[in-house]
Amino acid sequence: MQSSDPELLRACRGGDARAWDNLIDKYERLVFSIPLSYGLSREDAADICQVTFTIFMQSMDSLRDDSRLGAWLATVARRHTWRLMKKNRREGTRGGEDLTGSDIAESVASIFGDGKADAPERWETMEWLDQGLSEIGGPCRELLTVLYFDDDEPSYTEVSERLGMPMGSIGPTRARCLKRLKEALEGLE
Repeated sequence: MQSSDPELLRACRGGDARAWDNLIDKYERLVFSIPLSYGLSREDAADICQVTFTIFMQSMDSLRDDSRLGAWLATVARRHTWRLMKKNRREGTRGGEDLTGSDIAESVASIFGDGKADAPERWETMEWLDQGLSEIGGPCRELLTVLYFDDDEPSYTEVSERLGMPMGSIGPTRARCLKRLKEALEGLE
């Protein structure tokens, strides 16, 4: 029988090695999968997994008993994934996705389309995208919101009418806006 998160947290605080093993068994795949889902290597994913659980060890005394450990661990892993991707881009090394406009579009579609991502991950990714969209603001935010977040999935003709844009400029404007969004997202940690 698997222990609840509050029970695991209390037992880990008490130094129970079996509780620690149970916590790792319960959440290791989740934490390991996050860097992989961003295109990092298995070695990078293992490093991020180790860092995440080390941070948990250092922080467990300050966590509330009712903490949602899975969401907390996923957040830590995701933030370290983003930091590593940003570092890799600065250094020009491979290992992190170099997000293109179509990669961002595919990521957005996968958030809403497949239902495989857990709710906290989906919520955090949506928050991250919203921050990026807020940063680029104005017409770009409006265009990308209509193209990727509108439930009606409007055609270019409908987008043109709704936004008062020439239909021929939607594609190039979309590309420029996705580039601006990519730059804004890279600046967020």
